[in-house]
Amino acid sequence: MRNCIKELRKARGLRQEDLAQLLGVSRQTVVAMENDKYDPTLSLAMKVARLLGQPVECVFFPDE
Repeated sequence: MRNCIKELRKARGLRQEDLAQLLGVSRQTVVAMENDKYDPTLSLAMKVARLLGQPVECVFFPDE
């Protein structure tokens, strides 16, 4: 699964550390998600989308 977390995070002026703290995860988890190395659980994906002000389907995309 691909995502646009990095772009949305930067547009909101958040550092990886900031997003990690808001999500209750480690910075390494945010790095892994941004680099498409970790697919979050549905609940974490929804939390990410909510914090970034986007619907989940606008943040995460299936690999085609």
